[in-house]
Amino acid sequence: MTIPSEVDVVVAPTVADNGSYVDWPAIIAGIVLASGISLVLLTFGSAIGLSMTNFRAGDDVSPIWIAIAAASWLLWVQISSFMAGGYVTGRLRKRHQDATEHEVDVRDGAHGLLVWAGALVVGALIAVGGIGAAANAIGSAASTLTTAASNVAGEAADSAADPTAYFVDMLFRPAPVGAEATATTTETTTTTTERDTAAVRAEAGRIFAASAVSGELAADDRTYLAQVVAENTGLSEEEAQARVDRVVTAIDTARTQAAEAAEAARKTGVLAAFLTAASLLISAVGAFWAAQKGGQHRDEGTVFANVFRRF
Repeated sequence: MTIPSEVDVVVAPTVADNGSYVDWPAIIAGIVLASGISLVLLTFGSAIGLSMTNFRAGDDVSPIWIAIAAASWLLWVQISSFMAGGYVTGRLRKRHQDATEHEVDVRDGAHGLLVWAGALVVGALIAVGGIGAAANAIGSAASTLTTAASNVAGEAADSAADPTAYFVDMLFRPAPVGAEATATTTETTTTTTERDTAAVRAEAGRIFAASAVSGELAADDRTYLAQVVAENTGLSEEEAQARVDRVVTAIDTARTQAAEAAEAARKTGVLAAFLTAASLLISAVGAFWAAQKGGQHRDEGTVFANVFRRF
């Protein structure tokens, strides 16, 4: 029996890996999973009142705590959903053997970022489409209701649209019958009440609108309004002046409250936008890390025997 002195070693030819480094099926799977988890959590949060747009809390709760609670819930929803999608993408991504360990980690993390960006784009498209459909539906309904209302009560609708109409009504309310310090009789009061005050009402509305622009009611306009009120309501000059002062005070109070409400809405919008952007950036980091962890478990063949098993 002859023993060969040399052994011939045959080296298999190396097959070049020319596939794309971006694994789109794995990315799409991660986007679908992240979107589904986010939808479930947001629906559950809305059911129990955890929402950035309609957060239910008591009147004695500080807005700071409301903002912290809403931001914490939003942060939890985004991080958990994006990390789940990133992990699944990293676990499903096909590894290319021509890369170092560091390059593999970077590619896994990049796939997590693509899941994060893709889910944001899909969410934005869904939101814009939903808002557009809702706006069209609301616009059609509003057009129908407006047409019907204009046929039934056009003048009432015009009065409701005028922000000064209520204060003009306050100004020209008829004097109470039998009021003290009033020399008018019941017949005179009835006559002045029935008098057509459309022109003076419109003029008073324009005066109030001008005072809203300038910030104060001029002394001449205040005196003129007192005279017009006295002539059209049956009040004395002193009572008419007092009523004008009360109406002007009510207008100033309403203006102040409207300004405070607008400022509060502006601050709330800025805070909500900042918290949303910050939570999105944090969730991007979470998706990157989770995708790397998924890729590591893929390479190591990690098995969750107690979680994923046959029943």
